[in-house]
Amino acid sequence: MPKIYLPANVYWDSKKATDWVGMEILGKEISTVAGVQGLVVYTLSSSLPLLVFGYLGPIIRRKCPEGFVLTEWTRQRYGVVTALYLSLLTLITLFLYMVAELSALQQIINALTGLNGLPAVIVECAVTTIYTSLGGFRISFITDNIQGAMVVGLVILAVITVGVETKIDRSLVDSSGLLNSSLLGWQLIYILPVAILTNDFFISGFWMRTFASKTDKDLRIGVSIATVAVTCILGLVGATGLLAAWTGAWPGNPPQGGDIAFFLLLEELPAWVVGIVLVMVVSLSTAAFDSFQSAMVSTGSNDLFRNKLNLWYIRAAVVLIIFPVVVVALKSPDILQVYLISDLVSASSIPVLVIGLSDACYWWRGFEVVVGGLGGLLTVFIFGTIYFGNAHEGAYLLLLENGLYSNDWSAFGAFVAAPVGGLLWAAGAFALRVAFQWIQAKRKGVRFDAFDRPPPPSPALYTGRGGSPEDEPEEHGPTFSVSPQKGKFF
Repeated sequence: MPKIYLPANVYWDSKKATDWVGMEILGKEISTVAGVQGLVVYTLSSSLPLLVFGYLGPIIRRKCPEGFVLTEWTRQRYGVVTALYLSLLTLITLFLYMVAELSALQQIINALTGLNGLPAVIVECAVTTIYTSLGGFRISFITDNIQGAMVVGLVILAVITVGVETKIDRSLVDSSGLLNSSLLGWQLIYILPVAILTNDFFISGFWMRTFASKTDKDLRIGVSIATVAVTCILGLVGATGLLAAWTGAWPGNPPQGGDIAFFLLLEELPAWVVGIVLVMVVSLSTAAFDSFQSAMVSTGSNDLFRNKLNLWYIRAAVVLIIFPVVVVALKSPDILQVYLISDLVSASSIPVLVIGLSDACYWWRGFEVVVGGLGGLLTVFIFGTIYFGNAHEGAYLLLLENGLYSNDWSAFGAFVAAPVGGLLWAAGAFALRVAFQWIQAKRKGVRFDAFDRPPPPSPALYTGRGGSPEDEPEEHGPTFSVSPQKGKFF
């Protein structure tokens, strides 16, 4: 696949180049439940993890220069089985994000206009499918630029109109309790960083842009700009949840969920403002949705079929997947629950995966990653069974049926059990694998080599413009070396 290098000003051009509409809905929902404390934690938890790509990106790019998504490095480091395992988790995450995006769009249209959101959902799916099929990954960069401009425009419009038109009822400020700390607010200090940071690893769009960054310097500048932009945008938009509560627009009559508090606030504004916001939201949703489709095409084509299957078959498969996405989205699932399910999966898998980035952990293999990831989810089930006293509720905890606002320790415990349990299961899998290999070596009378260091890179496996990485200036693009060993699963 030819490289498409991007400068910093193109690289991280918008909120996350992903599900902006769905994510800003979460900010407002959390602010209406956990108040100012929850909003601050959510804003920082969504923005600061982007800096990790500036740190880990150069490492992965040097270890896997020909890659363009995380699964390429996983295949090289851990073997085919682990790469397919990560690809499956990535596709599941993309599916859930697509569901959340369409569900959010439907709810917003219904809140602003009172109309059925199904026609808009169908039109969005048709339009994005057509131009994504024709333009591929490159068209996603273009729409991301448009998305970034519209995010800024929407924020400016909202700040001006809301600031001029809304009137805060001071009696509601104290009675709402949103200025006070809460149990949930303190729990979010742990839950959200773990959930959002690990789930970012499953967003193929991030890794595409990481590998597409022209230089490491551009990458770091880009993620720094994005971090500041995300902090400001989510902080401003999330604060509208507080304003909606303090003006009496939320919860409304009949009561509505906190996820659409912003749009309940907009209903109080002039009709022309509502019309402009509606157009912007649909455009933002479209730009985000095409990123998911592009990522799904890339993941399916590269990871599952190694780019040997005709690309149009992959695109046709993505079209077919849209039908169950629409069906699930129209059931209007809780947006936060959709994200939490994918976050729980990532929290169990990513910690055991990134251990392999350290050269000191050369003995870590794919068997540990897969067992650890699945074991983390099993640990959540075990914790839920013990906490609730029955296996049925333990299984429901995997789906976080009680959401994040159950006012107990179940969600917090789940996000502790997932990474900690994953690491413990992985450690056990490592011990089991080493013991098995030692017994096999003794039985066959061969050398036990489980802890042998891999050989150094050979000149034939060195890629770039020649010479050593220090010989070429960074502005001409980094020079990389490829690990000589083939990734091992067991």
